[in-house]
Amino acid sequence: MLKDASEDNNNSKPMGLKRLGIDEIALVKGKGNYCAVLIDLDTSKLITILSGRTQDILKETLMGWGVEVLDNIEEVSIDLWKGYKNVVIELIPNAQVVADRFHVMTQINKELDIQRKREKRKIEELIKNTKSEHEKSEYEKILSGLKNSKYPLLKNEENLNEEQVDKLIEVKKASPILKTMHELKEKIIKIFNQTNDWYTAVFKIGMWLSKAKKYFPKSNNTIIRWLVSEACPEGTLK
Repeated sequence: MLKDASEDNNNSKPMGLKRLGIDEIALVKGKGNYCAVLIDLDTSKLITILSGRTQDILKETLMGWGVEVLDNIEEVSIDLWKGYKNVVIELIPNAQVVADRFHVMTQINKELDIQRKREKRKIEELIKNTKSEHEKSEYEKILSGLKNSKYPLLKNEENLNEEQVDKLIEVKKASPILKTMHELKEKIIKIFNQTNDWYTAVFKIGMWLSKAKKYFPKSNNTIIRWLVSEACPEGTLK
């Protein structure tokens, strides 16, 4: 299906394109065979699927559109890969470069899930090594709270069903660190959803980063690196 879509759309030149989305998709899940996908963000329509995701392949396609198309693009949304950003800055200099929030949240959720697994392993080790029946009983209660907690932690809280809400309460009681990380995760979602002013958003994200650096070091560094590189503003995070 993806191959057919690529062949159908590959020669088309987008008309009236103002906001371009550049993402990637695996042709075969788990096989590492990725291709770039170009979307008109205003119409949510597919422009083309490229044969790969390299800078050269992307540049060839964009250059084929011509300056009459590229000069009219006002915004380009990309993942956090510097390669895409470099191509956009080179070929679409009038556009604002925007970090796709989906990829930001994916990284935050990945760190949260890693900590969830770490907490679970830690308690399992304590149960295995303790000789006190009382301590073992207490640890088993904590472990019960941590089991089956992936989706209640990672899913947006407003989308949880009643059972998942109850499980989230259990997790927060079982692990203070997961409680804090979940609250930070929900906080940045609110910043994305509820903040429209750029300067207010930067201030709020700065406050979030100061609290989150202990719990989300990789995400913290990624966001700071993006913001610093965009301080002479070709782009924003939104």
